[in-house]
Amino acid sequence: MAVVELNQSNFEEIVSGNDFVIVDFWAPWCGPCRTFAPTYEKVSEDHPDIVFAKINTEDEKEIASHFNIRSIPTLMIFREKVIIFSQPGAMPEGGLRGLLEKAGELDMAEVHQQIAAEASKSAQS
Repeated sequence: MAVVELNQSNFEEIVSGNDFVIVDFWAPWCGPCRTFAPTYEKVSEDHPDIVFAKINTEDEKEIASHFNIRSIPTLMIFREKVIIFSQPGAMPEGGLRGLLEKAGELDMAEVHQQIAAEASKSAQS
């Protein structure tokens, strides 16, 4: 699957319409971003079940600001509309593959239960 370019008009649709989305926040002037791009592309080819997306922080400042992106590249993983991972810095191929494996093993029913419990606790406060 090709890497999808996200922007203001398609972000919500892509993240809400797919169970597993990994987003690379990047900019054209960023050396580490350009170095990481081929690795990201390569790994995306082996995971047709995951949506690999990129957000150009120069063009999509509102989205970058919304997610408080302060350093690029930053990788963010959404599973079932929940951010389960967000970290700045490029990753070696093996690290990215390992991260995706761990993210795929996460029990999302348990994650949703924890979120609901936290929301309930906050509502009672």
